[in-house]
Amino acid sequence: QVQLVESGGGLVQAGGSLRLSCAASGRTFSTYAMAWFRQAPGKEREFVAAFSWSTSNTYYADSVKGRFTISRDNAKNTAYLQINSLKPEDTAVYYCAAALGPMYGMWWYAAGKYDYWGQGTQVTVSS
Repeated sequence: QVQLVESGGGLVQAGGSLRLSCAASGRTFSTYAMAWFRQAPGKEREFVAAFSWSTSNTYYADSVKGRFTISRDNAKNTAYLQINSLKPEDTAVYYCAAALGPMYGMWWYAAGKYDYWGQGTQVTVSS
């Protein structure tokens, strides 16, 4: 089992920044990839960003490229999501996810390909 705990969400004004953290524990050595998804009220959960623990590859949704940066601290088994230039449409619950992997092509962007999920952290952007 892998446990994921997100933190760092909050209320921020448009144009501001946040850094979300996702601390992984348990059988973390068995995970292949980590990702961030988000879900706004009344909408489906959508992919935000992801990486593989074993490579330098990162993946981003087109809607967040240039504003969001995913990173990791391998020693701490922690993933981060730096969010800059926040917009009201970024308001959502942000979820961390882990995949046992491996991941191929479009799998990176599919919530169903991830095996473990955190409880989510709320990000609210005021205009």
